[in-house]
Amino acid sequence: MLYELRTYTLVPGGVREYLRIYNETARELQVETLGRLVSLLQPESGDLNQLIFLWSFEDFADRQRRRQTLMADSRFTEFRKSVRHLLVRQENQLLTEA
Repeated sequence: MLYELRTYTLVPGGVREYLRIYNETARELQVETLGRLVSLLQPESGDLNQLIFLWSFEDFADRQRRRQTLMADSRFTEFRKSVRHLLVRQENQLLTEA
């Protein structure tokens, strides 16, 4: 099992707008394509302008195939363009079970 932890740091006050756009235009597509969204989290301490996505995949090849499919989808490209102004930083970690 492979987990992907994606942390998006947004402009102050941008979380609500990002989530609105994400839920309206990209969430269903992303879940259909990537598979299991384990959790979508928002910190209650520390940097409050973040969204944390935790995805699970069978292995690295499964993740790579699914991400390539998502990135080739024009609907997802349009979503990315629509939220770009809200993003400050994106971080990604691939994790395996210990």
